[in-house]
Amino acid sequence: MTLYHFVGIKGSGMSALAQILHDINLKVQGSDVEKRFFTQQALERSGITILPFDKENIQPGMTIIAGNAYPDSHEEIQEAMKLGLPIVRYHRFLGDFMSRFTSVAVTGAHGKTSTTGLLAHVMKGIKPTTYLIGDGTGSGDENAQYFVFEACEYRRHFLSYFPDYAIMTNIDFDHPDYFANIDDVFAAFQEMAWQVKKGIIACGDDEQLQKIQAKVPVMFYGFDEGNDFQARNIEKSTNGTSFDVFVRNEFYSRFSIPTYGDHNVLNALSVIALCHYEELDVERVKERLTTFEGVKRRFTEKQIGSQILIDDYAHHPTEIKATIQAARQKYPDKKIVTVFQPHTFTRTQTFLDDFATSLNEADQVYLCDIFGSAREHHGKLSIDDLKKKIDGATILNEEDPSELNGHPNSVVIFMGAGDIQKFQASYEEYLKDQA
Repeated sequence: MTLYHFVGIKGSGMSALAQILHDINLKVQGSDVEKRFFTQQALERSGITILPFDKENIQPGMTIIAGNAYPDSHEEIQEAMKLGLPIVRYHRFLGDFMSRFTSVAVTGAHGKTSTTGLLAHVMKGIKPTTYLIGDGTGSGDENAQYFVFEACEYRRHFLSYFPDYAIMTNIDFDHPDYFANIDDVFAAFQEMAWQVKKGIIACGDDEQLQKIQAKVPVMFYGFDEGNDFQARNIEKSTNGTSFDVFVRNEFYSRFSIPTYGDHNVLNALSVIALCHYEELDVERVKERLTTFEGVKRRFTEKQIGSQILIDDYAHHPTEIKATIQAARQKYPDKKIVTVFQPHTFTRTQTFLDDFATSLNEADQVYLCDIFGSAREHHGKLSIDDLKKKIDGATILNEEDPSELNGHPNSVVIFMGAGDIQKFQASYEEYLKDQA
């Protein structure tokens, strides 16, 4: 039996795929940098070996699955080439793997991970389902009929996939280090749409998605009139959200979700639409929707003293706005404090004014230094350029986060796609010392 060796196993997609292969009784190991990532906890729980990068890890008889972040010049990939081993890039492997199932790709500029997690949770309670979520969660079922997975548009990686269905949550300009503009992003999604085999479920409230063309039926969902699946009579409370679903203007059923904000209603609508198209039992769908506990780093809450601390992946102005809106729905009487770490210099430069507009919706804003990526370590602007545009913003020092304690009875949201968690960990440590 071949041993699958993952180069960069701690990547969110890579760790999820490793768990899937392990669950279906294939032999799996991997290597990565020695820094600890939140993704490795699940790998360790599964007993999957994680090694430090070293060309000696590569042995005859292996199949190499290479993470997209690592070039062919990487020492392990070089060694695999020397030994003549099969080397498959992550997105290519996934493209081949999904052919065994009825596959559902979840894609979009925002909401991919939450929607994939919700869809996986609903479907696995009704039919055997294998799933891969972008928060590093993967689960394989040897009897799976369905494969639900997150499909990322960055560098057009999702064009390796020819899924049966695609859920498209929205099209927005992001990844400015790769995409030239919104038209370039749209062109990538349009190309993806041509590759879908059975049907597309697209948010009809999104003006870009309204233009999508396909060889298969396109079903639209949203709040607006004219959508095939429309949410009406929305009731928001501090316990969640309830709404009626109308299918082509006919009442279908009333649903409840334990989550907050309009974006979560839309995510649920897309899942309801897919399940309706696949003729899954509506009562089971309703029941599963009510028990979803969320995905990692998406509105992940804990209470310490009088404060609620929230960890969230929001790193684009649209996502920041949605996260603050959700917090206001759940905690209408509390002050909203945001701690934001911009992710990549190119994104910060491109959306500087939009970041300021979104963050100004909070009651108090703290900023952390810009987190560069593996692709860029520095840029011409600094965090002070963003600070100047936000009323009363303060730069937070990781070594001394005590200022946050000056907001009793508040919601403190730590937002970002870099290592914002270290600021939250530092603050929690400070609070522990004060107790």
